[in-house]
Amino acid sequence: MVDLNRPQMYLAGLIVLLLGIECRIVDSVVLTESATKFVAEKFEATELATTAPNWFAQALPVKKTVTPPKWIGWSLLSVGGVMVLHSLAMRK
Repeated sequence: MVDLNRPQMYLAGLIVLLLGIECRIVDSVVLTESATKFVAEKFEATELATTAPNWFAQALPVKKTVTPPKWIGWSLLSVGGVMVLHSLAMRK
């Protein structure tokens, strides 16, 4: 098992904390056509491919919108804060 030292724990906590802030600030994310295609292929989302008729699909590409729930932002904020405070309490 790998033990994290103080700077590694601090950096990981800051990354999780900033990711939580980002999840709280951002309302939704619109994926590009290639990212939507990747999600549809990997997760077998048939609704992405069938939302537009075949003759209309080439004119307007279908883009997926991802909306993160509020609890993800709050949980990442709390876990990141605990990790940063724990890193400050660790020995050097």
